[in-house]
Amino acid sequence: MIRFHKEGYKIITIALILSVIGILLVEKFIDIPWLVKTIQIVIIVFLIIILQFFRNPKRVAPTKEDVLIAPVDGKVVVIEEVEEPEYFKDKRLQVSIFMSPINVHVTRYAMSGIIKYSKYHPGKYLVAWHPKASTENERTTVVIHNNSFGDVLYRQIAGALAKRIVNYAKEGDKVAIGTDAGFIKFGSRVDLFLPLGTKLNVALGDKVKGGEQIVAQK
Repeated sequence: MIRFHKEGYKIITIALILSVIGILLVEKFIDIPWLVKTIQIVIIVFLIIILQFFRNPKRVAPTKEDVLIAPVDGKVVVIEEVEEPEYFKDKRLQVSIFMSPINVHVTRYAMSGIIKYSKYHPGKYLVAWHPKASTENERTTVVIHNNSFGDVLYRQIAGALAKRIVNYAKEGDKVAIGTDAGFIKFGSRVDLFLPLGTKLNVALGDKVKGGEQIVAQK
């Protein structure tokens, strides 16, 4: 059974109502059969796109504390040592996962632990792969601590199409690996900032599955 994320309930309901109205109105006011069918197909395709975007498939996360999983579905587009200026203010290993509009856009906690930091930043809507997107786009920054990895930062970044980031992390919360951490609407990126020397299980260009695929381990 297909599950949908709660952030999409309102949009899905509106899309369903408008689709039904559109299909009925086309039949009533247009007398050209091929044109009626064409418009109805376009309406149905639009509805399917909305439904697939807000799907929320069930994922089974590993229960071990010494692993870190992909927080989202997508493609690994960055693996490099960088200076993280907001929280750590030192060098970290950055792993960036780009989500296209057809990917599942649920953000899940990459590991279990305690939320030490959670902050929203308004900003621009540069394309998600732009080098300055991590520091200039609308984004949220969250830091989780556990005994295996210490502090790990993840950053939800809005893209050119994303107009809203939803972040459920609150400082002091105890969170479980693989559970719902938020949602990014319509295309975006998530950056992970890990301790230097972290052993990665992914490489550039890999497609990862959020909520269950191991990205790093101790």
